[in-house]
Amino acid sequence: MKSHYQVLVIGGGTAGIMVAAQLREKDRNLEIGLIEPADTHYYQPAWTLVGAGTYDFKSTARPMKSLIPAGVDWIKDYAEGFDPEKNTVSTKSSGNITYDYLVVAPGLVYDHSLIPGLAEAIDKGVVCSNYTDPEHTWKVIKNFKGGTAVFTQPATPIKCGGAPQKIMYLADDHFRKSGVRSKTDIVFATPGTTIFAVPEIKQTLMEVVDRKDINLRFFHKLVEIDAEKQIAWYEVTKEVETGGCVVIEDSKTDKIDQNIQYNYKDVKVEVEGNRFGIHYDMMHLAPPQTAPKFIMNSPLVNDAKWLDVDHKTMQHNKFRNIFGLGDVAALPTAKTGAAIRKQVPIVVDNVMTLIESDKIGEMAYNGYSSCPLVTGYGKMVLAEFDYQNNFIPDPKLKQMLISDSSKEHWRLWMLKKYMLPYLYWNKMMKGQNV
Repeated sequence: MKSHYQVLVIGGGTAGIMVAAQLREKDRNLEIGLIEPADTHYYQPAWTLVGAGTYDFKSTARPMKSLIPAGVDWIKDYAEGFDPEKNTVSTKSSGNITYDYLVVAPGLVYDHSLIPGLAEAIDKGVVCSNYTDPEHTWKVIKNFKGGTAVFTQPATPIKCGGAPQKIMYLADDHFRKSGVRSKTDIVFATPGTTIFAVPEIKQTLMEVVDRKDINLRFFHKLVEIDAEKQIAWYEVTKEVETGGCVVIEDSKTDKIDQNIQYNYKDVKVEVEGNRFGIHYDMMHLAPPQTAPKFIMNSPLVNDAKWLDVDHKTMQHNKFRNIFGLGDVAALPTAKTGAAIRKQVPIVVDNVMTLIESDKIGEMAYNGYSSCPLVTGYGKMVLAEFDYQNNFIPDPKLKQMLISDSSKEHWRLWMLKKYMLPYLYWNKMMKGQNV
């Protein structure tokens, strides 16, 4: 293993592999090192389908070795720190590695400690998460016999922001098929203020919520889980209209603040001070998510502890030979593989232009991201949007005879289940723009 590389990449996820592969395509003589400790690479977008029993978990995994581009040195190790003034990355076992250019794309990590009780509850019993163990999610959904099904998410940024509600729509379908939906209340509790920020997508999803009779609870910040009593504790982060409480059992529907609740359900709730505890018979959640500690404790982050890069060029705002992309980057858009697909060519162009002419390229990232919102078995909406939450559907969808991807369509389901995994493994991971 070398101790110096022209380009050093941190991360063997979607972003890191794509950047390394595209750099190799641009220049076969580049000396590229890629730091990644994991043996296995997962296609995580399919985990929603695994959790709903309609995709094989084993099919989402490939050996990391098979994905490292030819000619790229795989440094199977953990990055532990940075000295950007000396162009140096320290590792756990391989010593210090220096670089001319650095691309930082380690993804994010789950921090169960941010919600007391989560570590004891997650992936056990009736508490599940597609983010950590989608096979357990499917067991929970299959074994559910009725009651209150809570779907929730943390107040931190999360990857694939639509995932906590996608599994909810699929679970609703399964509950109807298994005959338990009539004795089930489904609650979606979110710290957010809306079901989706893109107006065209929000309209469709609210129709889905109405059709599926789902109770939405906004401004609900998950603060603790009591696994023994099966209670999810929340703080409501918005004052309730005078005369009514959002969650107390005996509240009248006409007194519920509709900005906080939609389609109210009289589920069992505990009240302790300013906290509201929703009793659950099953719960699916997304765990809190942060940048890895070696990033958070580095000089590369902003005040919120995410990688501090320019929103258009993804060049670091302080160190001109460092770039960052993917889930770890402080970009005000959704953290998805589709976003990475658009970020990679810009980072690659900037690195190559810097190498060749000591300036960055002219390409600019507009914040594009995409969220394939599965709304049931055989149905999907495709949310494509930019930094301003403008709906910007790909014109190529018309080739699939899809005129409006903001509406549910079975062809979009086929795209999600079959076409996107194929494109991922056979095109994106091999450095092709799709």
